[in-house]
Amino acid sequence: MLNLFSILQAVFLLLVANGAPIMARHVFGPRCGWPLDLGVQAWDRRDWLGPSKTIRGLLASVLLTALAAFLLGQPLVLGAMVGFWAMTGDALSSFIKRRLGFASSVSVIGLDQSLEALIPVWVLRGHWDFDVREMTCVVLLFVALDIVLSQILYRLGVRRHPR
Repeated sequence: MLNLFSILQAVFLLLVANGAPIMARHVFGPRCGWPLDLGVQAWDRRDWLGPSKTIRGLLASVLLTALAAFLLGQPLVLGAMVGFWAMTGDALSSFIKRRLGFASSVSVIGLDQSLEALIPVWVLRGHWDFDVREMTCVVLLFVALDIVLSQILYRLGVRRHPR
């Protein structure tokens, strides 16, 4: 039987983790927006990640997701880890997109959402006691919600690009 409560908690934490960098950019503007790859290019003369993957975004994700976990009655460290691993997945998808020749902030539906959900759910599956079906539910639900919420945030002027 699927553990619906844990699935919804995981999806909520993933939404916080992935929304935190967007909100931080909206609140702070260009301040503290240092790129994670420090602007250094890779062997193929393309950015490693691109300018939209920032230290500010990583810190916002880790801190706000830790706070969200705490508010859900979960350990702070769980939230911090969800934020960290979600940003790791996000950075990996950016790395892949740069290698494929996509410019920074170009949307690739599925790739943009799947790794930022799959990696934290896989790494932290033991906390929620997820099996493959539950992990799949979390990833699919997150992908669908992320696409819808990204459109809403774009229309509200919070996101720079629709997904």
